[in-house]
Amino acid sequence: MSKQALPVVDLNAVACCSPIAASPMDADQATVVAPMFKALGDPVRLRLMSMIASVPEICVCDLTPAFDLSGPTISHHLKLLREAGLVDSERRGTWVWYRVRPEAFRQLGALLEVSAAPAAGGTA
Repeated sequence: MSKQALPVVDLNAVACCSPIAASPMDADQATVVAPMFKALGDPVRLRLMSMIASVPEICVCDLTPAFDLSGPTISHHLKLLREAGLVDSERRGTWVWYRVRPEAFRQLGALLEVSAAPAAGGTA
């Protein structure tokens, strides 16, 4: 796995992407959205994202015990989710609380939306 950090994502840069099933995305849109998918491409980060999305907000102290990983490793994965624009965090005393960025999920969902009718030349 690459040790290269994910770039910080500007969610406003792709605010009005049409679904990829309806029209191809341009290079600028792909450049902005790819880090989100890359961040979700790791099983630990995908599980973390699922845990965070299942509640309004969650403390890192509730996330860490679910994994057989060190606290710093979990923090690293959470940092990558933050840099990808998928979650927000807030420090409260000793602990950090995480919540989903709904606008990021709306964008990803809109990109993946598939209409009931197949595209021209497609099959059902």
